[in-house]
Amino acid sequence: MIPLVKTFLPEPQVLMPQIEEVLYSGYIAQGEVVDKFENTFQKLFQVNNCLSVNSGTSALHIALILAGVQPGDEVISTSITAEPTNVAIKQAGAKIIYADIDLKTGNIDPVSVEMLITHRTRAIMVVDYAGVPVNIPEFLKIEKQYNIPIIQDSAHALGAKYKGENLGNHFRYTCFSFQAIKHMTTIDGGMLVIKDDESYEKAKLIRWFGLDKKKDRMSNNITLQGYKYHMNNVNAQIGMVQLQFIEDILKKYIDNGIQYDAQIINGPKVEKLQYYVDTKPSYWLYTLKVKDRDNLISVLKENGVFASPLHKRNDLHTFLKSQSNTDLTNTNIFSNEMLHIPCGWWVTAQERSLIISIINDFNK
Repeated sequence: MIPLVKTFLPEPQVLMPQIEEVLYSGYIAQGEVVDKFENTFQKLFQVNNCLSVNSGTSALHIALILAGVQPGDEVISTSITAEPTNVAIKQAGAKIIYADIDLKTGNIDPVSVEMLITHRTRAIMVVDYAGVPVNIPEFLKIEKQYNIPIIQDSAHALGAKYKGENLGNHFRYTCFSFQAIKHMTTIDGGMLVIKDDESYEKAKLIRWFGLDKKKDRMSNNITLQGYKYHMNNVNAQIGMVQLQFIEDILKKYIDNGIQYDAQIINGPKVEKLQYYVDTKPSYWLYTLKVKDRDNLISVLKENGVFASPLHKRNDLHTFLKSQSNTDLTNTNIFSNEMLHIPCGWWVTAQERSLIISIINDFNK
């Protein structure tokens, strides 16, 4: 069976000596290896102020805190995402206000978002779902006009670009995930990219109990609520090794995605997504809109291909249900039609051709 997701790890002879070096170094907590990982990531992806954390969810929570979100505030978000996006909003004590999506992309719709802004709106959460960048220029306009921070959840979108720049260069806060099945993994972990230096320094305190690591414990004075959200040297060392391979891994995802774009035919049963001008997806998942979805899933499975919607729309969870009466017409349509097919580094050209052939035959 060709899997939908699969973890990439370098060969043991490459990875294990690097892990052992840290494990037996006498210092496995957050230290110089973490700093090195952050700096290397920053240079490779050409972004600034990189803060590594123990999960992408921690990155989202810190971003919400930096945005000033407090209990009772409203955060506009999307229900077409993995659950941690909105669990983090609830963790911050805020109310989730679901905007509708753009049916062409499956991503949160700026027109719907703007209609939902109130005096209680403290942040807007946008998600580059499946690796497809959101409508960046329209959300930049909203951020500027209303002075409401945009938090970009790019957990699926490492390596995606807008106008040739990697994501992480456009909004105040951008969050990446290094969870087990993402483009790259540190076993678990995440990265928060922060636009301004002052917020970056504050985020360092939030990450580590409110303590300033540049000072000894006796000289510290905690002035804000902090958490145990740091990355340790072991995970960072895995990240350092992964970064040696990430450009090639990303290229394989993107090459497969581009071939799907070119060769899957839009038809009565299957429709491809459209992408915004000047954006290049990273294709963590390749998403289709499919009528009679269950039938296509069965046909693919019979031919050894795993396909799935993967994520339940978040507002169907009792804990994450909508706290507004927003019209989610497009979300209703998309959630019933979205289907992901294998697109990652493990999908060979022959397997890709098989998948394309099955879908195009189904679509006749």
